[in-house]
Amino acid sequence: MAKTKKLNSMRLLEQNDIPYEVLHYDTSTRDAQEVAELIGLPEFMVYKTLVVQSITTNKPMLVMLASDRQLDLKAMAAAANEKKVQMATHADAEKLTGLQVGGISALMLTQKNWPVYLDQPASELQHIVISAGERGTQLRVPVMSLMNLLHTRLAHVSRDA
Repeated sequence: MAKTKKLNSMRLLEQNDIPYEVLHYDTSTRDAQEVAELIGLPEFMVYKTLVVQSITTNKPMLVMLASDRQLDLKAMAAAANEKKVQMATHADAEKLTGLQVGGISALMLTQKNWPVYLDQPASELQHIVISAGERGTQLRVPVMSLMNLLHTRLAHVSRDA
């Protein structure tokens, strides 16, 4: 079995004594719902990280929500105390984060000090699965530890897909 490449997201979790499990899937997959299927977990446990920007200030923020949910832009704007927000385009998300769409991870972007929002349903789970920071690698992490590490803001920001 090939040795897992150590990513900065894993180093950050280790430095903070947060246990994690590494899960791999085909790197050609970018869709979070497909990732859930490939790693054999329910969609409500596999979280995608989206880059959202304020319409007024263009300030980026990250939002994590289950792969079977859709971002509610009005709810997101309210949670962020913004008049209006928009999803960053794939190209803008990659330019802003330095990561590929399908591999964007809040764990890899802590140095940017962007606000990180976590959709409310995550608080009902013990663990969620998030990107490790590159396509093909996911991390199963404890929700409360992740929230504390990333200083996430818990908010209802999604609706049924």
